[in-house]
Amino acid sequence: MIRSDSALVDGRALRTALNDIAKSSDKSALRPAILAHLKDVMREGRRRAEEQLVAGGRGSACARRLSELQDQIIGAIHEIATTYVYPVQNPSAAERMAIVAVGGYGRGMLAPGSDVDLLFVLPYKQTPWGESVVEFVLYMLWDLGLKVGHATRNVDECIRLSGGDMTIRTAILEARFLWGDKKLFEELTHRFDLEVVKNTGPEFIAAKLAERDERHRRQGASRYLVEPNVKEGKGGLRDLHTLFWIAKYFYRVRSGDALVEAGVFSSAELALFRKAEDFLWSVRCHLHFLTGRAEERLSFDVQRDMAVRLGYTSHPGMKDVERFMKHYFLVAKDVGDLTMIFVAALEEEHAKSAPLLNRFFGIAPRRRLRKIPGSTDFVVEHDRINMASTDVFRRDPVNLIRIFQLADKHNLAFHPDAMKEVTRSLKLIDADLRENPEANRLFLELLASRNQPEIVLRRMNEAGVLGKFVPDFGKIVAMMQFNMYHHYTVDEHLIRSIGILSEIDRGERGQEHPLANSLISTLQDRTVLYVAMLLHDVAKGRPEDHSIAGARVARKLGPRLGLTAAQTETVAWLIENHLLMSMTAQSRDLGDRKTIQDFAAVVQSLERLKLLLILTIADIKAVGPGVWNGWKGQLLRTLYYETEPLLTGGHSQISRDKRVTAAKAELSHALHGWPEAERDAYLERHYPAYWLRVDLQRKIAHATLIREADRAGKTLATATAIRAFEAVTEITVFAPDHPRLLSMVAGACTAAGGNIVDAQIFTTTDGRAIDTIFIAREFETDEEETRRALKVSALIEEALSGLVALPEAIAKKAKPRAKIKAFTVETQILFDNSWSNQFTVIEASGLDRPGLLYDLTRSISDLNLNIASAHIATFGERAVDVFYVTDLMSRKVSNANREATIRKRLHQAFEGVPAVEKAPVRKAG
Repeated sequence: MIRSDSALVDGRALRTALNDIAKSSDKSALRPAILAHLKDVMREGRRRAEEQLVAGGRGSACARRLSELQDQIIGAIHEIATTYVYPVQNPSAAERMAIVAVGGYGRGMLAPGSDVDLLFVLPYKQTPWGESVVEFVLYMLWDLGLKVGHATRNVDECIRLSGGDMTIRTAILEARFLWGDKKLFEELTHRFDLEVVKNTGPEFIAAKLAERDERHRRQGASRYLVEPNVKEGKGGLRDLHTLFWIAKYFYRVRSGDALVEAGVFSSAELALFRKAEDFLWSVRCHLHFLTGRAEERLSFDVQRDMAVRLGYTSHPGMKDVERFMKHYFLVAKDVGDLTMIFVAALEEEHAKSAPLLNRFFGIAPRRRLRKIPGSTDFVVEHDRINMASTDVFRRDPVNLIRIFQLADKHNLAFHPDAMKEVTRSLKLIDADLRENPEANRLFLELLASRNQPEIVLRRMNEAGVLGKFVPDFGKIVAMMQFNMYHHYTVDEHLIRSIGILSEIDRGERGQEHPLANSLISTLQDRTVLYVAMLLHDVAKGRPEDHSIAGARVARKLGPRLGLTAAQTETVAWLIENHLLMSMTAQSRDLGDRKTIQDFAAVVQSLERLKLLLILTIADIKAVGPGVWNGWKGQLLRTLYYETEPLLTGGHSQISRDKRVTAAKAELSHALHGWPEAERDAYLERHYPAYWLRVDLQRKIAHATLIREADRAGKTLATATAIRAFEAVTEITVFAPDHPRLLSMVAGACTAAGGNIVDAQIFTTTDGRAIDTIFIAREFETDEEETRRALKVSALIEEALSGLVALPEAIAKKAKPRAKIKAFTVETQILFDNSWSNQFTVIEASGLDRPGLLYDLTRSISDLNLNIASAHIATFGERAVDVFYVTDLMSRKVSNANREATIRKRLHQAFEGVPAVEKAPVRKAG
């Protein structure tokens, strides 16, 4: 057994100490005394292990030391059991046993929270003595607080079970003798090699690779998820373990050096393997020590502490935690490269059948070809592109770009040999190749392909070619953003956005985004859209605004790619304004004419409007699962349709009064079944803002709700509508006007678990309020969502009727999300009187929390402000709530002292400071 100078415990001293305890203790006191001593030894050993790790020790060394510590503890327990507790004077042939470490423990490496997997090997059958010894060892380990996976089997059982169970077979593959009868262990390993492993290499490899694929599917197919699983995730420790299992099984090697001798890895690649393994073990051990448990996921709430423990510091534009996570993702990428090289070696040995590597993307098998039209440097083998000779890249470096363009053009997967040679030829990508017109033409053709550019660009990125060919892209490879909004690293987000753009371009998913699908075929130049899509976040991680810096990158790169001056300027404009449409749609009142006019003034042309809409949709959808929804799509379509007439000269400059009159006439015609006197009276119940900002269908629904409430003599009524396409549920509240009305509605929604995404507030001429809120949809079926909407409506009515104490109800529901605590978001309260002709716009942004909207709206009411509309957006942990307000005289807020008071109170609302109760004051129309 390996022992290092920095071992955490002296095994001989430990056994001597336990022997002394055993000799001086009576039988009843022996076990507690032994246990107490072992607890001290284990506690001290782990303390030293953590101390050495924090001081800069290697992770793999820490894992080995912890395994050695465990070896000595088990050995000491075994010696006490067999010498003092259950001694045998004349053991029979059956009273023998070998204690064997299996699984991860068998590799001789343990994390602080790892399971201890043991196999008790018997000669042929269990005896009372053997049963007693096993029981004593296990109970001691359990009492030490260890998680122990164990099995007791004879050699025949081990061989029989491993023949039919791949998990048991893998465990025995890594078996390591600890204590007891070594001949039993040697018999087991000899028979295992002869009766199980021999001639079953391809079967084992296929099973392990299938197991890996399923594990990746469960954890998330991308290795660039921003909360990765260090052990089970793609690019994690388990992937390295899988490689080594296969190597030990197929090549029958016991060390990494033997893999070099077998020609699987070069010396440099083996060094990369060990470097990646060491880093991942460092992360895993730190993570277990930090959390005090077997935590394998690098969640947001531990990432910052992990960065500090591992010694990362902040740089301009990048936080310490972002630098740590970038390093993590680069290592995960290295693991992927090693996997590819290893699989190539296996194929050379014909260990497994050649697969269609793109099977996950549904690419159909192609007929077998030998030549690629127009190319003599590349051939096709088993539907995969490969080199015609090993010098194709040295002879013509443009081939480093051409191989990817040909793979996309002919719908081919990549042969591992070709990809291995690509990664070994990256030094050929220099300034000359970057400026080569043919290389840039091929790259642009690939980027704007109508096939599967996402798949090929991802392989190009993983091979290191994309970052070398476009150095500004290389700077954001593996870069993560420390927030809850973005689900992937920056480079993965950009490549996914290309994939979504390509789907729209091919006319797929038209039901999700019908307008974008119809517009993309009318674009004058689709190439600029693809270039802007690839580069829109390329300047992330810099001290300056990434939109402005990204536009500067585009102006430099465009001519190199072969774009004209006009194309380059369009790309730069799109990047500089790539957030404009999203922020306007989600955070501004689209019923306010000034919003549309200001937006149109920036966009200036219909072509830019089309480009910006499509880019915005693809950008949002590529952020991560669940970020895009139909409501955002509806807001973007509304903004597009409202802006289009201004850019095409089709907007009729009808006066406000005439537009109000036309809207009344439209509703009057729709209510033709009403008595004329009742209809005319109803038309006078709304102020001009209502007529200009509400669409006809909702006006009809409001009229029906108000009429039924009046006839029933009800002062309070609600109505719900399920808007499946927009993925929101609409709740309309008709109630006596009250300054706290929206606040109480927001509080009731919080207490009911409803997430408000938008709100419109109107007051009638007879002192009633008609408020409409939109909450995010929760259930898939309309029936379930309708039941939920009715429950929320009922709670709103109870709250407004005084039957529910909202602060208590919210307190029960509004428990802060654990992940939120990991983030700090600066609170910002912005005032702007130029965004609307009628209202002051307050944009309040800061750290999100349950009940925040309730506190903000209550504070605004306390400050004697009328809320005309509210627009609620959440970007991960960051809330951006925008309110269009006036004072009680329907005027904008223009006094500096008043602004300061409002700003201070809203800051307090973000901090959870209770609002001061105020007497009700009637809202103005």
